Amino acid sequence: MSAVRVRNLHFTYSGSEVLKGINLEVGEGEFVAILGPNGAGKSTLLKCIAGILDCDAVEIFGRSIRDYSRNDLAKVLAYVPQRYEPGFITVFDTVLLGRRPYMGLKPSKRDVEVVMGVLRKMGIHGLALKPTNRLSGGELQKVSIARALAQEPRILLMDEPTNNLDIKSQLEVMEIARDFAAGGGTSIVVMHDVNLALRFAERFVFMKNGKIVADGGREILEPGLFEEVYGVRVEIEEVRGVPVVIPL
Repeated sequence: MSAVRVRNLHFTYSGSEVLKGINLEVGEGEFVAILGPNGAGKSTLLKCIAGILDCDAVEIFGRSIRDYSRNDLAKVLAYVPQRYEPGFITVFDTVLLGRRPYMGLKPSKRDVEVVMGVLRKMGIHGLALKPTNRLSGGELQKVSIARALAQEPRILLMDEPTNNLDIKSQLEVMEIARDFAAGGGTSIVVMHDVNLALRFAERFVFMKNGKIVADGGREILEPGLFEEVYGVRVEIEEVRGVPVVIPL
């Protein structure tokens, strides 16, 4: 069974069609990078899959996304936005919000264990009692990802998750997405950094002007594709078994 299926998705903002007949199917255990220039519709597609934007063209594990309650959807799918707005709430309590689909009147012992586990996984357990409005941009991004992981989802959606992160943290985040898929989950990540995507993802969906223009593994990576999608000439070299795109 597919984890995510999108069928003939059209989406319009203020009279302008942003997505134009998108068809996409992603299975369990896949790590998919969605790539393309600004305005291609990448983030809109991700928000439709996440249920943030209402549409009837998305299925999650064979069920229409409209058939899920908010709580039930949050147990199977987590979404990390491009930017998380900080507040006076602590890092621990922010990540604890990811446990809301499971919590009663107060957090259980397991809720606390899950939160502390993801804080350690993200390397931010030392910030647990710090208010989020006192964090750096990179720290805040890690908190947002930790909150998503605290949901214990089967599908992880991330929109530009490496924004504001240093190189070491970028690699750590991408390793989390890769490990999530390797463990049987589904990772779908919108990215601008092509070379980072090529290093970690196994499948690449290229978008332009609201349409998918290419979808596949490394076999689709040709200079002509990058010229078509981005309007730049490139060459592709292999470094230690990983393709690297070099603009000319």
